[in-house]
Amino acid sequence: MAVITLTTDFGSLYPASMKGVMLGIDPDVTIVDITHSIPPMDIRAGAFALYSAVTYFPPGTIHVAVIDPGVGTERKAIVVRSGEHYFIGPDNGVLIPAASLLGDIEVFEIKNQDILGDVSSTFQGRDIFAPVAAHISRGMDLEDIGNSTDEYIDLDFSGYVIEKDFIEAKVIYVDKFGNIVTNIPQEQIVKDVLKGTVLSIAGRQMPFLRTYGEVPKGRMLSLIGSHGFFEIAVNQGSASKLLHLNNGNEIRIGIMSSQ
Repeated sequence: MAVITLTTDFGSLYPASMKGVMLGIDPDVTIVDITHSIPPMDIRAGAFALYSAVTYFPPGTIHVAVIDPGVGTERKAIVVRSGEHYFIGPDNGVLIPAASLLGDIEVFEIKNQDILGDVSSTFQGRDIFAPVAAHISRGMDLEDIGNSTDEYIDLDFSGYVIEKDFIEAKVIYVDKFGNIVTNIPQEQIVKDVLKGTVLSIAGRQMPFLRTYGEVPKGRMLSLIGSHGFFEIAVNQGSASKLLHLNNGNEIRIGIMSSQ
């Protein structure tokens, strides 16, 4: 039984149509929602959400990610194969970090119109990506879906700086608790910042610790989140609201002294 995951910025209404299309083609497929709460058109946040979940799914899983500000334009629709998983969505980078995490990638541009019905210019998650996912779940070869290509839009989580006295990073996700996830991976931050080091942001201090409960309620801290990235948090509070930071913001963090 195949598994198809869904990651979108669609909210509560539109995913149902995608699921209906997929079940109409493959009634036995299992559909798992990763999230439909990505901020509208936030490609980097969608890429992070898929990246953070992909390794927990079995080989053969098909991942559909639709955060698509270019819907209806000349942007390509693609399928990516990597590590025995499949990734389907627009060619805007949203699929690439998760696919690259699993290994070398192969990219195919969706060309086979015979497996599609009428295609809306505004809802290609339903009319292109959902049916392609269902056909793959039933065993269709990627070579029968489209042409292999080396031309695609890349996206990664680079672009941070760690120096002796400061860190520069970008916010790539804010979760429902208000925790601020940055683009700095665990293996980089732990090389330069020891546990217990006091950091500062916007005039506020935050120790670099292991977990939220190591500071009193309402106090700010930093840590490595379960997703493996450097995170800014408030114990039982919202770091995003406290610091007025959102997805895409660039931040500068001071490195002070070890406790």
